[in-house]
Amino acid sequence: MKPPRILALAAALPLAAPGSARTPQQPAAAADTLPHPNILLFLVDDMGWQDTSVPFYETRTPLNDRYRTPNMERLAALGVRFTQAYACAVSSPSRCSLLSGMNAARHRVTNWTLDYGRPTDDPSDVLLLPEWNCNGIQPDTVTSAHNTRCATPVTTLPQLLRTHGYWTIHCGKAHFGAKTTPGADPRAMGFDVNIAGGANGAPGSYLAERHFGEGSPQEVRGLEKYYDTDLFLTEVLTREAIEALREPIARRQPFFLYMAHYAVHVPYEEDKRFTASYRGSYDAQLGATLNENEVRYAALVEGMDRSLGDLLDFLEASPETARNTIILFMSDNGGQGLNNARQGVENRDQNYPARAGKGSAFLGGVREPMLVVWPGVVQGGTTCEQRVMIEDFFPTILEMAGVEAYQTRQRVDGESFVRALRNPSALRERPIVWHFPNLWGETQDHEEGYGAYSAYMEGDYHLIYTWQTGQLRLYDIRRDIGEQHDLAAAEPARVRRMARRLSERLREAGAQRPAFRATRLPCPWPDETAAADR
Repeated sequence: MKPPRILALAAALPLAAPGSARTPQQPAAAADTLPHPNILLFLVDDMGWQDTSVPFYETRTPLNDRYRTPNMERLAALGVRFTQAYACAVSSPSRCSLLSGMNAARHRVTNWTLDYGRPTDDPSDVLLLPEWNCNGIQPDTVTSAHNTRCATPVTTLPQLLRTHGYWTIHCGKAHFGAKTTPGADPRAMGFDVNIAGGANGAPGSYLAERHFGEGSPQEVRGLEKYYDTDLFLTEVLTREAIEALREPIARRQPFFLYMAHYAVHVPYEEDKRFTASYRGSYDAQLGATLNENEVRYAALVEGMDRSLGDLLDFLEASPETARNTIILFMSDNGGQGLNNARQGVENRDQNYPARAGKGSAFLGGVREPMLVVWPGVVQGGTTCEQRVMIEDFFPTILEMAGVEAYQTRQRVDGESFVRALRNPSALRERPIVWHFPNLWGETQDHEEGYGAYSAYMEGDYHLIYTWQTGQLRLYDIRRDIGEQHDLAAAEPARVRRMARRLSERLREAGAQRPAFRATRLPCPWPDETAAADR
């Protein structure tokens, strides 16, 4: 592993005055500007919080020993690990929150998007699901009925950064808007450059020899020059991202690179660069040899990590650039917890010691690996317990970029965590709301936190509300991170208080809720259900 180097702040980079217009070839004079760092946001798809050799729990776990992520270790040595980072339980809601700063209850893109006007929910004999914004978020300039139907117009993060002089690059998975809408094209969402991003939420194939799924509903477009080679999508995206960075670096313009990998989402195709290292390996947690799915999954993780390392190497080859680049690492939802995709005891082994996985209200579905490197500000090798939600990245990145005077069409729910970066001991209470009045297509196991739910976290307590049954469950995640001991009966006053606060937040956001098919009446809010009256 390449030895980590602690980086220091660089000199100011030129930036246009807010609101001014200029071409990339005409950078503003440095005398008119303040320092503005480069920002690299590295987002992984479907990566569980323990799918790394970097521990994000209080102790190492067997999963940390299964995976090889030396470049995440390198990043952790340069920066800070966040041990309480959260996102939505599925992809599009998280990505829309990241770009807009809105909680999912407010932007209403509460499930994953793909085809125009077509919700992706499973059917139900019990619930009538509410209308949600299945066409995603859209740029705040849209006016046509087609582009505003079942959609939320927003002022996006890259749009604001671009207005303030940043060269904005999107690379990889977008998944912001449905097909045939502007939101499906990252360039319409404020990115100067789009590499392989569209409406699709997964790769049709990772393999260039299969043309990255050409012709399938999930085809990856724009990488035709790699067709019929033996390259893997993760490596191709990294090559393209590095080439895209050369342009702003050459003209000394600050950049925002949103490196949004399709990995480690299914399909678990073989990345031959890494699978040999895992095939035939005995796993201590499973008490068995890794099966082929786990071998390929581990290789996807290591391939993602190699991409991170290649980007770090590229930046460090230009010390001035490296010294002025902030790096944020995050995943968009929890790792798969079902054994139709993963090996082991379903909803227990895959995100251990957390319970369940992607799509679930339990921590396995929403807790994420998060790292931040901020040269000259963040001390390397440190840990921070500040609670962070995915929409918090919006105001945080703007604050990091020095963007202070800005307006948005939407109300921003996110809260900047810059203060915690500057002083990791200066923690503040940060309640979190999750809202998923939908039915994820892979399972509806209420016992494991799937199905239509809303949830609320405050202090050490996590409250989960199941809309169909009216059940309220309460867990002390500090003492019981596996969420095995429901405290609702033992602490009715806390349940009532948290149910009231969750309901107030949902009503204030204009959140939609399911109804019962038999009566056509809406399901009770969490503070109206009989379980809240105990």
